[in-house]
Amino acid sequence: MILRGLLAWCVLVLVAVLNGTFRVALLNPRLGESAGHIISSLMLSLFILLLGWVLVPWVGPRSAGDALALGGLWLLLTLAFEFGFGHVVARKSWNELLSDYDIAAGRIWVLVLLTTFLAPLIVTRVRRIG
Repeated sequence: MILRGLLAWCVLVLVAVLNGTFRVALLNPRLGESAGHIISSLMLSLFILLLGWVLVPWVGPRSAGDALALGGLWLLLTLAFEFGFGHVVARKSWNELLSDYDIAAGRIWVLVLLTTFLAPLIVTRVRRIG
């Protein structure tokens, strides 16, 4: 299950990068950075659920605990990618990276992380897997 979970996460991160590119190239210039962030975060959350619908059965969690472990793996990998890539490669400051967690400022990135964590459990429950 771990190897398939890693491969499934690679699909998720590819879609997330494409979503971010779409936000920067099209949404932000037309709607502004704040609205672009919100729309992009909602879109990515939906994409994660849709991809989860397809990928989670293939990964094969056998129980709710397995689904939560898969979601935890995806969450940890996402955070490692976000902070590792964001800080080392994209050269964003820690303050800039952490600003996406400021819900009071209209930043809803936490919704994407929550969706990433819970998507495998939601899919297993709805599809009655395990």
